[in-house]
Amino acid sequence: MEHSMKKTFVMAVAAVGLALSALAPSAIAASALVENAKNNCVIGEQADGYIGVVSGANAGADLRREIRDINQQRKSVYADIARRNGVTVEVAAALTAEKLMNQATRGQCIRDTTGAWIKR
Repeated sequence: MEHSMKKTFVMAVAAVGLALSALAPSAIAASALVENAKNNCVIGEQADGYIGVVSGANAGADLRREIRDINQQRKSVYADIARRNGVTVEVAAALTAEKLMNQATRGQCIRDTTGAWIKR
């Protein structure tokens, strides 16, 4: 990796740390409905940086609406990170996803880069 590209990548990783704290009030630390769904493996963090419904799980309209709102907020933050660091939105989202998936607690599900849902 050339020096300037490596520097940009390092800056993007640092920005992800800031993004996680910026997301915390609204897009990460979500409602009791979302937290309950995560704890029951109905929804989970995905490798693309967004929350998704676990295959075969039953997610009601209220939960799906909250997921949509959270994911829209995340996309906005990822776009800001990407713009400031000269990377794509997908790179910013993937860097954040890695951190979010590592924070998933026992019993929660995450969706890896192959698309498989894994219960932690």
